[in-house]
Amino acid sequence: MKNEELIKQRFKQVMPQLDFCSLRYIEARSEALQVRQNIAQPPTSKHDMGLMITVIERGGGLGYAATSDFSVEGLRNAISRAKRWAESSRDKMITDFSKIKMPHAQGEYASVVEKSWDSLSLADKLDLLHRESAQCKINDKIVDWQASLESVQTEQLYLTNQGGEIRQSHDYLIPNVGVTANQGIETQYRSFGGLDYGWQGGLEILEQTDFVGKGHKVAEEALQLLAAPDCPVQKMDLMLAPNQMILQIHESIGHPIELDRILGDERNYAGTSFVTLDMFGHYQYGSPLLNVTFDPTISTELASYGFDDEGLPAEKTYLIRHGILKRPLGGIVSQARAGLAGVANARASSWNRPPIDRIANLNVEPGESRFEEMIRSIERGILMKTNLSWSIDDSRNKFQFGCEWGQLIENGELTQVVKNPNYRGISATFWRNLKQVGNADTLEVFGLLTCGKGEPNQAIRVGHASPTCVFSNVDVFGGV
Repeated sequence: MKNEELIKQRFKQVMPQLDFCSLRYIEARSEALQVRQNIAQPPTSKHDMGLMITVIERGGGLGYAATSDFSVEGLRNAISRAKRWAESSRDKMITDFSKIKMPHAQGEYASVVEKSWDSLSLADKLDLLHRESAQCKINDKIVDWQASLESVQTEQLYLTNQGGEIRQSHDYLIPNVGVTANQGIETQYRSFGGLDYGWQGGLEILEQTDFVGKGHKVAEEALQLLAAPDCPVQKMDLMLAPNQMILQIHESIGHPIELDRILGDERNYAGTSFVTLDMFGHYQYGSPLLNVTFDPTISTELASYGFDDEGLPAEKTYLIRHGILKRPLGGIVSQARAGLAGVANARASSWNRPPIDRIANLNVEPGESRFEEMIRSIERGILMKTNLSWSIDDSRNKFQFGCEWGQLIENGELTQVVKNPNYRGISATFWRNLKQVGNADTLEVFGLLTCGKGEPNQAIRVGHASPTCVFSNVDVFGGV
C-alpha cells in the first residue's frame, strides 16, 4: 500500500477534536546528470519524504509540527507538538486564526507528461549530454563548458479534519547548457538555462525547447560576445526577450505585490515593498499595455497546480489590468489579515516548512505587436537576452540588471552585437514606460528554480511567461 493511503488511514485514527487540523505529506525524488568538458560527472539522486501537521485552536492559536515518522504514534506526537505551539501562541498572535474559514477542498492535479524520465535509459541520457558537450568546444577560446539534465518528481497529499483531500503530483525537467569563452583578460559566458530554467513535464520538454544543438549555438554566441564591443552608455529604447522579462517580472512585480511582504512579514530578511495596501484598485503600476496574471493552468509552466498548500483552489486571475494594480499575491490567511481578495499562492518549499505567500505562475499577457514591427519602430535601442546579474533594493523599487546578450537596434534593424549589457530603473517608472507588448508568437514560458524567502529560508519553484516587450527611455550601460 502506498504511503499516502497508510497516512490517510492513520490520520483518521488520530484526528483531534479541533477547530482545524490539516496534514500535508510530500514525497520528492530527483536525479541530476552532468557532462562537463566532455567528462561525465557523478550522477546525484535524492529521495525525501515527510509531513507537516497544522493546528488552529479555539481562541486563534496556530501551531505547526513536521515529522518523517509516519506511524500512528509519530502522527500523535506531531499533533501534540502542533497543539502545544497553538496554545503557546494564542495570546501572542496579531491574527485570530480561528476566525479564518480554512478550505476543506477535494480534488486532484497531475503534470502532463508525454515522455517520462525513465523512458530513456541512463546511458542514453548521458549520450545526449555527451553530444551537446562535444558541440561546445568549437574553438580554443572556449575554456569551460557543460551540459546537464535534472528530473524532479513530487507526490503530495493534503488532508483536513473536515474531509478535505487533495492529491497532486508534479514532474519537472531542468535542462542546461553553459559555455565560457576567454581571451586574455576578457571572459564571456553564454547559456541555455540562464538562472536554471525549468519546465513542468517530461523529456518531451527537450523537443519543445529545441535542446538538441544548443551546445553549438551557445558556443558560437559566446565567441561573438568575446569579440564584441562594450554596450554603449545611453538612454534608449530597451527590448527585452522573454528569457530576461521573466526576471524583470519576478523582481519588480512579483515580490513587490506579495501580500505578506506588504504586511511587513519579510522586512527583517527579504525586505519590504514600495506597494501599500491602499494602492490596490487604482494605482497605475504600468502603462495601459501591461496585463499581468496569476495563472496556474499552463501545463508546462513550473508552478502550475490545482490547489495551493492551504487547500485553496487555484484559478487564473488578473493582478494588473490595463496597467492598474488589482490584486496582491496573497493566500487565504494574508487575505483575511489585509481585508483584500488575493489568489491561491500559499506554498511551502517542502514538508518541513509552512506555507507562505509566494510568487507562482506570474505572467505578462501577450499584446498585439509583431516582433518585426517592434524592431522596425525603434530608431535607437538595444535587445537584451538572458539574465546574468541582478540587484534590487529592499523595497523592490530601484533595480539594476545585467544580461548575457545584447544587440543594438539602429534605424529599425538589428545590428551590432555588444557585450556586458546592463540597464537600470525604478519599478513603477519602468513599467509605465512599457510602449510595446509582443503578440502570442513572441510569448515563451519559463520557470525559475530557487526563489528564496522566509525564515527559515524556503527556496521554491516559480513560473513566468512573457512576450517580448519594449520600454522607452531606459538607462542602458556597459561594463562587467
